[in-house]
Amino acid sequence: MSEQREPWAERTVEMPPGDQNPFRRGRAQVGHARSDQPAQPHVPTGTGWPGDTSAIPRPVFSEELRLFRRGAGLMLMGALFAFVCWGLWAISDGGSLGTPVALFVLTGLVALGLYALARVVGRVVLEKQLGRVRRSARGAHLVTAVFLAGVGLAYLRQIDWVVDAWSWFAGLF
Repeated sequence: MSEQREPWAERTVEMPPGDQNPFRRGRAQVGHARSDQPAQPHVPTGTGWPGDTSAIPRPVFSEELRLFRRGAGLMLMGALFAFVCWGLWAISDGGSLGTPVALFVLTGLVALGLYALARVVGRVVLEKQLGRVRRSARGAHLVTAVFLAGVGLAYLRQIDWVVDAWSWFAGLF
């Protein structure tokens, strides 16, 4: 080949001079390789130039929504546990429900922020740094569920009769 000053030149084939065309018209062979030629192993070419992470295809919105739903049950179970524990705490407090409702809404907003942060960290670490494709949101849902379960346990620790029952149960062993 001649000088390769353009970046595309390294991927092109020079044609021989004159009318000597090395290519023939016909059909491409599809299917099994001929027995006289050994089968070549598949060599993956990647998704673009080395270090180019913008070539990772982004799923469409419906696919993104389907991926979001994977693992959502974990977060919903954590939210249900936190809600039940909050309800027990709010009822046992005996006062007005204004402050407990505001506190639960704030807790929900913090949980949503934690979920968003876990998704961003997953995108940066898995997709950008490691070049992997995320197949679900289970990790972010799990982090949020653990947070909500911890919040529920914190609510339970503030209820006198639950603490007394736990102390009695722990005293049996």
